[in-house]
Amino acid sequence: QVQLVESGGGLVQDGGSLRLSCTASRNIFSINTMAWYRQAPGKQRDLIAEISSGGSTYYEDSVKGRFTISKDNRKNTLYLQMTSLKPEDTAVYYCNTSPSTRAWGQGTQVTVSS
Repeated sequence: QVQLVESGGGLVQDGGSLRLSCTASRNIFSINTMAWYRQAPGKQRDLIAEISSGGSTYYEDSVKGRFTISKDNRKNTLYLQMTSLKPEDTAVYYCNTSPSTRAWGQGTQVTVSS
């Protein structure tokens, strides 16, 4: 079973930046659409960005223009560059395929203070 491990979260101020990483125990990025999801306290887990095997991207409206998804197939790593962070971006961030078919990792906490 593929293991997904997210990292890079932390506490930042309003307007700050973070870069999240997601590594997989084997190469699934070259054949799957990969995505970042987030779950805020008391809310459901939502997809916010995805990247196809060919590199096409999609962003949910609330992060469009601020977040950038990318991947390195050779390193089995998915990235999410987050800029102009807002308090409403506070959540646990996860990666998975799109649609999500793999076991969820532990996620990485992002907290944006106002």
